[in-house]
Amino acid sequence: MGCEPGAPGVASMAGHTIFTARSPAGHGRPRSGEDARFMDLHARMGINVHRETWPTTAALKGIEASGFGWVQIHTPPKEMLCDRERLRLHARGVRAALEPTGLRLLLHGPDDLALGALDHDRAFDGLLDYAVEARAEIVVYHGLNHLDADGPAGERSRLRAEGEERALARLGKRAHALGVTVAVENLAPVFPGPPRLTHDPLRIHDLVRRLRNPSVGMLLDLGHAHVTSGLHGTDLEAVVARVAPEVVLFHVHDNLGARRHGLGFPGVDPLRLDLHLPPGAGTLPWDRVRDVLLAHRAPLMLEIEPSHRPASLPQLFEQSRAVLRGERPASVGIAAA
Repeated sequence: MGCEPGAPGVASMAGHTIFTARSPAGHGRPRSGEDARFMDLHARMGINVHRETWPTTAALKGIEASGFGWVQIHTPPKEMLCDRERLRLHARGVRAALEPTGLRLLLHGPDDLALGALDHDRAFDGLLDYAVEARAEIVVYHGLNHLDADGPAGERSRLRAEGEERALARLGKRAHALGVTVAVENLAPVFPGPPRLTHDPLRIHDLVRRLRNPSVGMLLDLGHAHVTSGLHGTDLEAVVARVAPEVVLFHVHDNLGARRHGLGFPGVDPLRLDLHLPPGAGTLPWDRVRDVLLAHRAPLMLEIEPSHRPASLPQLFEQSRAVLRGERPASVGIAAA
């Protein structure tokens, strides 16, 4: 079943600058000459609800009471996004759970969504419909998730990337009309493996720049960038500074980088690269990227593996905020073990 277009009249929500017409002022890409260092991090920080967990109102109230201003919720799989009635049912359930809170919502689309194929394009249309129904401001999309190779495999990746860009240009226009921001994310290998185009944050940056659409920006995943900077021998600080003008969302988590020398800590997978530890619990050089983060205005979304979270959400909020501010947290979790 194909995804139907958005409901009539929804385009009247356009008129946003960075996120949506529903967004209060003070969030988005940095503005020239504006120092946002003293912005309240409560308004910018958010946390991910694990993809296998339903966001109950009680859980969402607990997130809000812990200090967070945003929440990230995963959508159902792409097949469900191509079923109008099912996506509406799911989105309305999310909206009903959120209604008693003041949390702002962003949606994480399916990990395997890859624009440029008809069924995937229809699912992305459904993702935008879901965002409108749930009143989400941002949707997350994994961009350029194709092999980085030479020869015939490289040519296939190039053609797929070109088709993806054309589809994103078209669907980005619809997102703009609906008042939804698309955040295109850079990825990293979960375990050591073949390189992919998305492992280079500069490729994602260049993609969103070419689209020239204020409703399509970059999601800079800092943990992913830490891993891939180590794998590629690039300077994380320089990468973060370079892409920052196009960033509309940060994913915030830590890891042990490329682990080239078998670096490990007690309690973590000895091979996994994308560990999703709390900020300060790994080797990401927060002191070198902090200035860019504090001077920016985009949300800071924590994506922490539940088994690596501290005992309570308020503790996770306070520890993460302390790392972002350059203060000593009460505990830095795994790395301190």
